[in-house]
Amino acid sequence: MTSARDLIESAQICGREAEQLVLTLLGRDRAWLFTHDNEPVEAESIPVIQQALKRREQGEPVAYIIGSRSFWNLDLAVTPAVLIPRPDTELLVEWGVERIRRADLDRCLDLGTGSGAIALAIKAECPACAVTAVDRSTDALAVAQANGKSCQLQVTWLEGDWFEGLLGQRWPLILSNPPYVRDEDPNLHRGDLPAEPREALAAGPDGLKDLKHLIATAPDFLEAEGYLLLEHGWDQAAAVRALLLTAGFKNIETRRDLAGHERVTGGCLDHG
Repeated sequence: MTSARDLIESAQICGREAEQLVLTLLGRDRAWLFTHDNEPVEAESIPVIQQALKRREQGEPVAYIIGSRSFWNLDLAVTPAVLIPRPDTELLVEWGVERIRRADLDRCLDLGTGSGAIALAIKAECPACAVTAVDRSTDALAVAQANGKSCQLQVTWLEGDWFEGLLGQRWPLILSNPPYVRDEDPNLHRGDLPAEPREALAAGPDGLKDLKHLIATAPDFLEAEGYLLLEHGWDQAAAVRALLLTAGFKNIETRRDLAGHERVTGGCLDHG
């Protein structure tokens, strides 16, 4: 008979990922594995697990195989239509929540929402803040809306290309995790990135195309003294700070991720 341990050890992927796939598909946790790892697995479950392990061996991300990824304190559905939420982006959420609480903000805007991770995490932490989230991808918005329902969090979801359709509206806080990878960056061919939507990753020869657009356009959609907070690449902080300064922002600051990399930069609009 085939046990959970047999399935894990037969996989041609790292042991941690094999464990995660096997245990998720069995509906078990690691504590169960320590005491039941040699018990037979039900026959009908074996081909399902083996197929999942094979998909991972072929490079498909674990999150897409199991259909979910934890972010903040939320369990979010993910599909190949959206980027897989990553811990680095929680830094953007932390800063956003800090701004909302410090200034008692009643509204914020999340641009390029993807799975809805940022918008939903902020709504979970700041229930009184009305959150609007925008994405140009119909398929991505469908995932975000489903996540909103499953998390029982109310967010206004809009389809549009960045600020498209928002003319005349202003927010005290705008956040975004836009595409910021260089078109020819070799990392696009490594890890999970080849399976993720390229349009949500790559942003021109220097990776700054969308960041430049957001920074140049945001002043028309920010309230007086409104804040713009942006995630970016580990080596793009200096460029983003310079762009913010040129666009009329003040109190410009960059915060580092857990690895010590400059990851999120923001500033306050100076209406002088």
